[in-house]
Amino acid sequence: MEKFYYEQIKQDKKTGARVGILHTPHGDIETPTYMPVGTQATVKGVMPRDLKEANTQILLANTYHLYMRPGDDIVKKAGGLHKFMAWDKPILTDSGGFQVFSLAKLNKIKDEGVYFNSHIDGSLHFISPEKAIEIENNLGADIIMAFDECSPYGVDKKTAYEAMKRTLLWLDRCYNAHKNENQALFPIVQGNMFKDLREESLKETLPFAKYGIGIGGLSVGEPKEIMYDIMDSLLPLYPTDMPRYLMGVGSPDCLIEGVRRGIDMFDCVLATRIGRNGTALTSNGKVVVRNGIYKEDFTPLEEGCDCYACKNYTKAYLRHMINVGEMMGGMMISLHNITYLNRLMKQVREAILADSFTEFAEEFYRKNGEKRY
Repeated sequence: MEKFYYEQIKQDKKTGARVGILHTPHGDIETPTYMPVGTQATVKGVMPRDLKEANTQILLANTYHLYMRPGDDIVKKAGGLHKFMAWDKPILTDSGGFQVFSLAKLNKIKDEGVYFNSHIDGSLHFISPEKAIEIENNLGADIIMAFDECSPYGVDKKTAYEAMKRTLLWLDRCYNAHKNENQALFPIVQGNMFKDLREESLKETLPFAKYGIGIGGLSVGEPKEIMYDIMDSLLPLYPTDMPRYLMGVGSPDCLIEGVRRGIDMFDCVLATRIGRNGTALTSNGKVVVRNGIYKEDFTPLEEGCDCYACKNYTKAYLRHMINVGEMMGGMMISLHNITYLNRLMKQVREAILADSFTEFAEEFYRKNGEKRY
């Protein structure tokens, strides 16, 4: 039996939502699933022990940042990411392409690769598709992403087309450079906000999609209705025998709407970023803990939540931690937010299996006050 394979367990009768299992060398992943982001080989402010207690199935780490510090060669010498960061469950690494384009001071994008200056010290670097795969091979994650060019929201169609075609050119080179059978390579669909480019990208990408496929270049500043429109157009074209991964998307409403449109995997820094700033995600909407109304609120962030924060601390205490700058406040709220998103995805899976996903989604919107798309 292959080291990587996907089983679709159930397809929702009314929507694109589905339940499946992605089998990997470091464990099975029940989908749909949310992946906490461990950019620098750690989820900021949350210990691996607590991530497991929160039922986290898979983590994401960032190729660009780990290439810069400590260096992929160091991680390889340590025995790979799993040993380096003491995480024995599955790991996914992105290709670093998005960070190269968004963080680094670009010198030049060419067909052979990207020349850029480090955001840390300004030093000049070059990453080709082959180099990106070499870095990801050294890092040793279970799932690795192809090197792609993510064109920014608002560009004209010609620019989007050129980035999409370059992504396909690079994909061919990534595919040929990748030799590690212990890692599954996911290609990435691009095309910006143009449906025909998206559909062309998906069609041309499928021959390289053996284990899964990424949908990149969405949630980059466009209105949500545009993102969902693009996803609606792609849904009928996806293969059913592999997971679809919507990259960089992870707010609760986007998880619900992504699942509705056939997405199986999500990642986003939102849970920990807003957690460090004192905002909790709950089944009744956001709780901005730093607000004065919680000064004497001696109830947990969410009644019935079994995370360590909710079992031990009150809103009043966590508000105090945030307002005096104690790191534990952000750590506890970040842990709660990850627990909440993992629980939400488990509830989504259960709803699909029970043929009640549409009703579950409607109840989610009723309780959260989110806009339904």
